[in-house]
Amino acid sequence: MADNTAPPYGEGQSIISPANEHAPRQLSFAQKDNKSNDALIDLSAASGGGGGAPSNPEGYSIYSNIKDGKASIEHQIEINVVDLFDVQSNKEISLEEVMDGLRYVMEYRIKGGRFPSLDYDIMKRLADGLLMNMGNSGKKGRFGGGVALTEEADVAFQLFGEFLLEVQEFRQAVGEKSVSDLRHALKLDVRCGSGSTEQEQQAAVALVALLTTNYPQFADWKELVKPEGHVDVQKCMREHADYVKAESMPEVGGVILAPQALCFDRRIKRVLKMYRTSLQTGLPSEAIPALQEHYGRNVLPQPPRTSVFKMLWTQFTDFIILLLLAVAVLMAATKDFIPMAVLLIVVVLNAIIGFTQEYKAGKALDALTKLSVPKAQVLRDGATSMINSEELVPGDIVIMEEGESVPADLRLAEVSQLEIIESILTGESVAVVKDPKDIRTLTRKLPIGDCKGNAFMSTVVAKGRGKGIVVRTGRLTEMGKISAAITGHSKVLTPVQKKLAVLGKLLVVFAIVLCAVMAGIKIGYHHPTGESLKVALSLAVSVIPEGLVAVVTVTMALGVRRMAARKAIVRTLPAVETLGSVTFICSDKTGTLTEGKMGASELWTSAGVTYGFTESTSLDPNKGDVTLKGGSGETPQVIGKTLEQVPAQMLVSLMVSSLCNNSSVVQKENDEDETVLIDTPDKGKGAVDPPAASAPGAVEWKGIGDPTEVALVVAAQKAGFPKTFFHELGYTRIYEQAFDSERKVMSVVYKAPLDTAVPGGEHYEFVLAKGAPEEILNRCVGFLPTVTPGAVGSPLDVLKPSQAELTQPVTEGFHDHVSEASGRMADEGLRVLGLAYKKVKVNGGGALDTGFGDGLDRFNDMKDKKEVAPESHKPTEVELLTAANVNDDDDDDDEEDVPPGYAESDFIFLGLIGLIDPARAGVKESVRICKEAGITVVMITGDHIKTASAIAKELGILEEGGRAIKGEELDLLSEEAIAELKPFPNVFARVSPDNKLKLVTALQSRGESVAMTGDGVNDAPAIKAANVGVAMGIAGTDITKQAADIVLANDNFNTIVEAVEEGRRVFDNILKFIVYLLSCNCAEIFLFLLCSIVNVDLPFTVTMILWANIIADVPPAMALGVEPAEPGLMSRNPRSPKKGILTYTSLSIILFQSMSMMLLTFGVYMWADKSEGHLEYAHAEAFTFLTTLQLLQGFLSRTMRTSVFRVNFFGNRWMLFGVLLSFVLMLIGIYTPGFNGVLNLVPVYGKTWAKVVVGCVILVVLSELEKLVLRRTGWTI
Repeated sequence: MADNTAPPYGEGQSIISPANEHAPRQLSFAQKDNKSNDALIDLSAASGGGGGAPSNPEGYSIYSNIKDGKASIEHQIEINVVDLFDVQSNKEISLEEVMDGLRYVMEYRIKGGRFPSLDYDIMKRLADGLLMNMGNSGKKGRFGGGVALTEEADVAFQLFGEFLLEVQEFRQAVGEKSVSDLRHALKLDVRCGSGSTEQEQQAAVALVALLTTNYPQFADWKELVKPEGHVDVQKCMREHADYVKAESMPEVGGVILAPQALCFDRRIKRVLKMYRTSLQTGLPSEAIPALQEHYGRNVLPQPPRTSVFKMLWTQFTDFIILLLLAVAVLMAATKDFIPMAVLLIVVVLNAIIGFTQEYKAGKALDALTKLSVPKAQVLRDGATSMINSEELVPGDIVIMEEGESVPADLRLAEVSQLEIIESILTGESVAVVKDPKDIRTLTRKLPIGDCKGNAFMSTVVAKGRGKGIVVRTGRLTEMGKISAAITGHSKVLTPVQKKLAVLGKLLVVFAIVLCAVMAGIKIGYHHPTGESLKVALSLAVSVIPEGLVAVVTVTMALGVRRMAARKAIVRTLPAVETLGSVTFICSDKTGTLTEGKMGASELWTSAGVTYGFTESTSLDPNKGDVTLKGGSGETPQVIGKTLEQVPAQMLVSLMVSSLCNNSSVVQKENDEDETVLIDTPDKGKGAVDPPAASAPGAVEWKGIGDPTEVALVVAAQKAGFPKTFFHELGYTRIYEQAFDSERKVMSVVYKAPLDTAVPGGEHYEFVLAKGAPEEILNRCVGFLPTVTPGAVGSPLDVLKPSQAELTQPVTEGFHDHVSEASGRMADEGLRVLGLAYKKVKVNGGGALDTGFGDGLDRFNDMKDKKEVAPESHKPTEVELLTAANVNDDDDDDDEEDVPPGYAESDFIFLGLIGLIDPARAGVKESVRICKEAGITVVMITGDHIKTASAIAKELGILEEGGRAIKGEELDLLSEEAIAELKPFPNVFARVSPDNKLKLVTALQSRGESVAMTGDGVNDAPAIKAANVGVAMGIAGTDITKQAADIVLANDNFNTIVEAVEEGRRVFDNILKFIVYLLSCNCAEIFLFLLCSIVNVDLPFTVTMILWANIIADVPPAMALGVEPAEPGLMSRNPRSPKKGILTYTSLSIILFQSMSMMLLTFGVYMWADKSEGHLEYAHAEAFTFLTTLQLLQGFLSRTMRTSVFRVNFFGNRWMLFGVLLSFVLMLIGIYTPGFNGVLNLVPVYGKTWAKVVVGCVILVVLSELEKLVLRRTGWTI
């Protein structure tokens, strides 16, 4: 058991306290009690309190046996210092992670006097960062008094003391602090207060002793403590007098394990030592339980579950639904059961639709659980076995084979042609070539696509094999962070949902006021109170638009059907309307704005000749040609496809494109297996020739591999020289140096027979290379000028060693010439690659003597000197179990040498080839439409800024004076700063997908309505947070589709614009319905109010009101939901998300229309004979007149501004049918014996119908005058 009283510094103890058996981080730092963990062997007890841990003169750790360099240590501290200041604003890192990293560096790389001197500037900022974070407080103390400092604050305090002891520059930086700064940050009064732990008290006393002893300006300890804390500090100093004398920081038992991190900046050897593992044996099984206890299980955060009952209950708690239920209760109170039943049916249907949509949306969370990998091939105890991936811990060695999913975040140690598809995270379907080399950077944050030395959970191995070290598990993996973001970000209400809720509340307030006014007027005229209240309630029912929810739902559902026909699949109904009000569309470039297919656009040879390609994105080898580009106005000349017709520079350049390549093109016949037609690198003569275009059964062609390399293969096909052509000549690949991000070059070595007629005779070798233009050019000593006809027997003879030298040396002028051509091509949005070759000795000079292995387990013995830990240090159980791995001699990562003849140098420059992912057809026009509609289009891409800007300019997204910024600039800006950018950028290039969420929230903070597109899993949080999330149906992952509101079946930007137009149409129709419905209902209300004010009998009975609402409200309103779009719909600016459904203009329209119908009806009613015996006919006449006017108003409401005479009469046949149906129902209610008695109606005759015709003519004239005023004034409805 651990000793509660810690001895002075240097007596063989670790910095951290024994782990609390109830704490989640068992083997971590500074817990608040002194319970021990049985999984550990306590150091203080083992050491017996004697024998200080000696410093090692050679400067490496007695715990890890790793020899360290000063630059490496400063680099790691610098990363953590940056995060100390960024942790409050960066949600992707936690203070806990930063403190873990600093503790690890202190314990294993600095402690013990190994590096007493480090960079002053870094130490100064480290001191500032620690002081800033050591005062963080959390919950109240255990006894209810004072505050309790957080665990991270305690670690910051402890590290402050450790660095004070160990590093001279840190001491210097602290000495420059003022007393008041230290007093405020150290919080010694809290650390020695009644609620503090013994560890906190000991650390406080020790630090006071260090400060007062080493600094004259801090000699009086009372100046470092608030006056009210003097007594407590003095008491602690008496109780822990040993630490006053020791001038050291207290230490307690425990073991520090490496923090979980990607370690992309660490060498493999270093990572192995950090996690105490070995590539040959892996971790020992006995250490796994303790490691799992510390790191946790490798499981994704479980999404919160909403019960089915709660989903159903939510559907009935919407305000407007509650309003309709209240109306149904009122109807039941008045014994009007038929209208009550209709309302309840509407409520139930709405609940079913809403429940279905919410249940589907919940599938996004269910999809998360399917992303975890069930099994993993792991190396433990020197043996390989399949285990449940949940059992993986950092330090496990995972072996990956082609087709397998990655079970955790890994640091790759060994790879053999390893390519991993990371589209689930990045959205990019291209397989990423992996390279275990370390990447030096000053930040722990690196875009996923740039982490070449890592493999991420749930990604898939497309090619090759690999072995990796588990470095992150569970919630700390990239997939875990995305899972937490999806489950933790609530979906905001759409504008129409908010507006309908506000409208419903306004209507209920209006209904209550109406009830009170009506009841007051009737009672004031001494009418019976009961009858007055019943009439008032009936009018209140009249003002409520019973069909509002039903019509809105049906209108959106019909919009969904129309959008589905346009390849836009809507998952949530309100998204239909929301699309109509978007002000920003943030779109991916690849595959959405562009075709998503790379194609060769231009070949520029070293002779200064430029060639073009037709149908370059078509994979069909029989389509397309290579053309010789002429001047402006000249028709391009098609180049022939035989050796006699093709120029030497073009042929050799395209040979490099085709052979220095690992991709292929296949043809798929129906559902049969794919046959490789444009063969892979070493198919040789057995490859199948491409069939004719008319070959039966041909269905489609498909590129296999990197799209860039596929485009290069296709370019050679267009010229008539596929790989099979060269293989049939006996060209065989014998060596390859794969592309990596450091060299930016790929090279291959081929051998070919000197005499094709004698395949087994002598042969010659040559190197072909492609890569970044500047890298290729810098490795060239010459270039191939124009080869005149007849200078060589065949264009391919330029590669033969016996051929007379045709090259010329590279000069500064040529260098500038190539740079100019490369810059021009890049400005045109092309991805430019340089092409080169060189000759090698005859018969294999310089070839490798050894065979080619699979690249795994090829590490040489370590050259570092090992040391033995001193006897005074008794290790923990984890240290004992993993000691063999730490002392393993087989973990070096030296590279194999490249044979001198195959070195990537002394090349002959051939030319430049420019590739492009061309813009989709119609996108430019769609962007123009968006601008006319007041919508800003923003391109978001991981591509280079020049390429992105060129495409954006071509499409009209980026105009003169527009702005494009890179992701690294975006990282430096807060959300507030992004929102304030002027002008707001139209292009965001080299942006990591996780920045999309930041961009969405920034735009929403300034009141914009944002539509965001995406396809990868890490796009899901941004898609969910956007007002409208749009997922790609072809390239998108399942979880992204589940989180989205709309899925594009064709991944086409044009479809988004069409969906926006449909959304505007839907909102227009909803608005027409609401204006129509409220106009009709308000006409009834105003009519009743006016009759009550003049004290005449009310024109309708309660039953008539309800019947009029049923026949006049629902059918015409439903028909308005399918009304075609008005002309000029996409020429309007978007409706502001802040603007309500009803504006002052629309309210004026409602008032005008309702008053028109009311005054006409009131005139007819007052004209009628209302004497005893004739009152029922007067009621029936008023009912017939007003109901007919309402039906006519439904037809007139087909347009809000345009004259009804300019609208196709048969353009909305549903309106004709709806008005006719309602008119027939009205006639049935008037003329059907028995039924008209139930409704208190009587038949009406010719004079009444004459009045109706006159009233309709007057209403049409008034409606046209109203629309004329709206057109002339330009008022916004």
